[in-house]
Order: sequence, then structure tokens, then C-alpha cells
Amino acid sequence: MSYDLILRNGTIVDGLGGDPYVGDVAVRDGVIAAVGAVGGSGVREIDATGLLVTPGFVDLHTHYDGQAIWSDRLNPSSAHGVTTAVMGNCGVGFAPCRTEDHDVLVDVMAGVEDIPGVVMTDGLPWTWETFPQYLDALDAGRRDIDVGVYLPHSPLRVYVMGRRGVEREPATAEDLARMRALATEAVRAGALGFASSRLATHRTEGGEQIPSFAAAERELTEIARGVAAGGGGLIQFVPDLPAGGFQPVLQQVFNAAADASLPVTFTLIALNSGEPLWPEAVEMIEQANSAGGQVTAQVFPRPIGLMIGLELTANPFVLYPSYQQIADLPLDQRVAEMRKPEVRQRILSDSATTVPANPILYMAQAWDWIFPLGEDANYEPDPANSIAARAAARGVSPVEEAYDRVLDDDGHAILLGALANFEGGSLDTVGELLRRDDVVLGLGDGGAHYGMICDSSFPTYLLTHWARDRASGRIGVPQAIRELTSVPAGVAGLGDRGRIAVGYKADLNVIDHAGLRLHKPVITYDLPGGGRRLDQTADGYVATIVAGEVIAENGVPTAARPGRLVRGRR
Repeated sequence: MSYDLILRNGTIVDGLGGDPYVGDVAVRDGVIAAVGAVGGSGVREIDATGLLVTPGFVDLHTHYDGQAIWSDRLNPSSAHGVTTAVMGNCGVGFAPCRTEDHDVLVDVMAGVEDIPGVVMTDGLPWTWETFPQYLDALDAGRRDIDVGVYLPHSPLRVYVMGRRGVEREPATAEDLARMRALATEAVRAGALGFASSRLATHRTEGGEQIPSFAAAERELTEIARGVAAGGGGLIQFVPDLPAGGFQPVLQQVFNAAADASLPVTFTLIALNSGEPLWPEAVEMIEQANSAGGQVTAQVFPRPIGLMIGLELTANPFVLYPSYQQIADLPLDQRVAEMRKPEVRQRILSDSATTVPANPILYMAQAWDWIFPLGEDANYEPDPANSIAARAAARGVSPVEEAYDRVLDDDGHAILLGALANFEGGSLDTVGELLRRDDVVLGLGDGGAHYGMICDSSFPTYLLTHWARDRASGRIGVPQAIRELTSVPAGVAGLGDRGRIAVGYKADLNVIDHAGLRLHKPVITYDLPGGGRRLDQTADGYVATIVAGEVIAENGVPTAARPGRLVRGRR
């Protein structure tokens, strides 16, 4: 018997949580053809002795909607074992869209996802108008990993309602009928479902709320019915965090999903301080599921927040007029200026007077939750190392400590703003949530927030911090792999991947678990128009395989581009 590829003598972690065992995995025609003691030979064979062999990882929450058009590599995700990325999240994207509304969607994506407008202007050919045409454009491309897409709410609303949709006016009965019909069309063409957001910090570059922000429950219900009529799919949702809790907006989404018999996954975070809101959301999930619903909370396995630095979108002084006077200087010149005593004094004596389009920029001064990020990329830092604590130890103000830290490494320093999921200064609450059956991993956000975060490395973090290094509350490797593979695949309706068994898609990772190491994020300028983005790599991925083709070896990409558009649930 001959095969295209055989992974020999690896420690197989099946993706379902079963005990690891030593064996071979053989691949033919992009599909797993044999598992166990495999005879015969392969056109290529990889010795996996002492290494983990796992299914490829599935990331449910990305924003590669643009990058999947202008690039054939979906990194950083593909550098961290991800072989399937789902995009269109948060209800933002680039289709459907008429020519006259291109600027509207660029404004939305620039504001919500921190993608510079020039990147989209230079990188997108806009050869589509309808959502099915956008899928065709994706299908025509070749990339390293697979992509699936949700129908995004904000473009749909603008496409149907025009300026009324942009200004968040209520939808008419005619509008709702059209949205429902287009949702059916999108799912029949291959959409994995529908995504929306009501998060208050999701704003356009001009500072306005996004088109979907005020959408009524009736609108969600009609779109969900359209998804169901097209064959079904997942509803993805980002709720706001009002002072009164998740009710009633989250309940509206649950109601719409229940009406159409559709599953729901929504973003859940744990606040760092104050009265916890996550228990209310968990109770709502339990009630919905006990009534026959299919609801999961999507949780990120490390703090949610910001990368802060002089080369990035956010830094502690970005809203200061005195800093804005030098903000456009090249980094080396800016650093030289900031090291002058008179400039230092002027900036430290200033205050934020500019009102940002996105209020999240204010969080670049949340001193209790901001930490220097070293080469070891520690995402569960000791609270004693916060800017506030370091300042107190030095006998200086937090703003002085922050000023000194952003100048470290000649201005290349990065600070971690751990603004959520760091309840009480630890990840204990996150660990508790990760162990729940109604929680799924997500929120990697690859392809977005290019100058603010670099979270698509979370699979490597799960396998290093949670499944190897954490002093307490560790997660076993089989469970960690399950959470990265079969669980998100199941939630997305991608039943052809996420496990190692005969007949499943040959998306695989060969991993040196002991040698896994997450590098500190770095800044690159490889986007269209020379745009800037954060990138992050890792050691320990011996091979990543998509449809039986090796797309990376020992962290080095190959020329293989087997990634395809996933059309519809399977």
C-alpha cells in the first residue's frame, strides 16, 4: 500500500480527548487513510518519534476577510498550528457591498478592527458586490490554510438600507424581507452562518457606532430565519457589557436563535475588577441549553487587551497634544526627542485632551493592568510588575514609569495591557471557564487589530502555559488539543475535520511539546501599501499539514498553498 504522506511513530492525540498512543498516520488524496501500525510506504515520510501528532487547529474568530484576498498566507494563525480560520466575525466584513459603499465598509473595518484604510484601498480589488461573488473571489485564491466565512451583519444592513443602515435607523418590513432573503442566499452559497455585534467600543474610524449596533430583535430573528431557510448555520455575536449586565441584549440573540433552531456562540470576558458579570452569562447559557438551545460562550485563554508601544496604535501619550507634535517623526528621532529633559517634562506635564474615535485608547493608562512584555511573552504577569506597582516601588508616578518603559529597547518596547480576563490579577477564572462543556476557545482575531493586539498565537499559549508550564490548574494535553480541534470544528459545523481518524481531512500538526516556545510579538511592514502589523512566531511546530500537504516545517513556510474556501457546514 502506498500513501502520499506517512507520519511515523508519533504520539497521536486524536482530538476527542482520548489517551495519547504511539502510532502512524497515513494520508492519501488529502484525507487520513490509515491510523495505527501502517504498512507500506509514503511518497514522503516524517519521523514523529517523541512528538505529538494532532489534528490541525480551528480558530472560530478571525478577521482575515481582507488578508485572505490580498495574501496567500494567513499568518500569524498558520504559524501556530491553525489550519482552518473562520472570518466575518463581529458582523464586519466586505460583502455584500455596492461600489458607492466601499468607503463605508473601509471606515467600519478601520475603526473596529484597526486595519489602516490604505491597506484596504491598496489591497482589495473589489471584484464583487454580492456575498456569493465575494465567496467566489475567495474560492479563486490559493492560500496556506482553509477559510470559512460568516455573513456579516453591518455590510448586509448597509447593502439593504443604504444610508439608513449606516445611521442605524430601524429596518422596515421590506428591509427585513430583503435581509432574510439575502441570508438564505448567502448560506446556500457557502456561508457558515451569520455574525453581529452590539459592542459599544466597536466604532467606525470616524467614531460612530457600527451599523448593526442598534438592530432590533426582530431584525436578528428575520436574518436567523433566512439562515435556517438556507440550510442552517451558526450565529456569532459580540454583546456589550452594560452596567446592568448582559440582559436583555444577549437574550434577544438567544430568542432569535431558538426561533430558527440555530446554534449561537458569543464572546464572553471576565472583568478584572468589580462585580463579576460572567456568572450571569453562564446562568443564561445553562437556562437556554436546558430548554433545548445550542449555546456556547467563546472565551480567550489569556488576558484580552492591548499591545502598547511607540510603534503601535496605542501608547500612554497618544492623546497628549505635546506628544502629537512629535508623533509623526521616525521612531529613532521620536525617541531622541523624548529623551530630552525638556520634552520629557513637557509631555509628563500634559494630559489627554484629544477625544479618540475609539475610547479603548483611554485604556493605555490603566496602570494597574499594564505590564512590560519581555522576550518570554508572559501573559499571566505578577501584579507586582504592573506599571502602578513598579512606579510605587520606585517612588515615581505611574506616568513617569510608563514613559521610561516605552523608551526601553530604543523605543521598540511593548507593554501588555491586560484589560480583561485577568480577574484578581490571575487567569484562574479563565481556567474555570475553559473547563466547561458550554465554553469554546476563540477570539484569536487574526487579520485585524494590526497595531493593537496579536492574539492569534493563543493555540501555542494554551499548549505551553495551560498544558505545560502553569504552576497550578493545568489542563491535560488531550483536553487542550480537543479544545483546539474537534470542539470548535463541531461548533462551526465542520464535521469533516478536528480529529485523527480514517476519512477525516488530513489537517495535522507535528509538535515538539517540550520545545514549544512563544516568541514576543514583533512589528513588520508587509501589508499592502507598506502597512504595519504585529506578527508572532513560535518554536516547536515541526510540521503543519493542510489537506495532506506540508505548509510549514520547523517554523519555516513552504511553497504549498492547499488552503481552500470551506463552503457551508459539513
